[in-house]
Amino acid sequence: MADLIRICIACLVIILPREIEKGAASVEGVEAKLWQVPETLPEEVLVKLGAPPKSDVPVITPNELPEADGFLFGFPTRFGSMAAQFKAFFDATGGLWRTQSLAGKPAGFFYSTASQGGGQETTPLTSVTQLVHHGLIYVPIGYTFGAGMFELEKLKGGSPYGAGTYAGDGSRQPSELELAQAFHQGKYFAGIAKKLKGSQ
Repeated sequence: MADLIRICIACLVIILPREIEKGAASVEGVEAKLWQVPETLPEEVLVKLGAPPKSDVPVITPNELPEADGFLFGFPTRFGSMAAQFKAFFDATGGLWRTQSLAGKPAGFFYSTASQGGGQETTPLTSVTQLVHHGLIYVPIGYTFGAGMFELEKLKGGSPYGAGTYAGDGSRQPSELELAQAFHQGKYFAGIAKKLKGSQ
């Protein structure tokens, strides 16, 4: 199918991206695929940290990125910026940068932080440099989520930069509102990717 728009959702966190994937796939002519980036820590360290077991989502390599028409990158934060595993993944895209293989394609972010001050805005702000060097087109969600963006009574992650959630000590799961924002981001992003592909 020549008109199919392929969206790569690469992540380290899993629950939120599944909703993003559903949102993107709800747009006609869009195929969304969920991937995870390679783990950089040894298994024994992960066990000592109490990390959850890895999901069955396939692992992506940087060389697979050019096959996609758009990208949504999701990661937990570490001191207000992307986790080291994702930085290592981006660091491995030097060959794609040299050839500008990703230039002109849309990309966005979603993220998970431990607390309200943990980087819901600094994480995407400090990550946008990765997109800029590749010539990717940053697509934030802005305030397109409507009233959900102004919720003050319930704990809700996310920002105009992308969908988000608060993980706390790792036991908190995304709320219905956070999942709705994630679905919205996937759908909104897929619509933008489709428009960009159609204009070429």
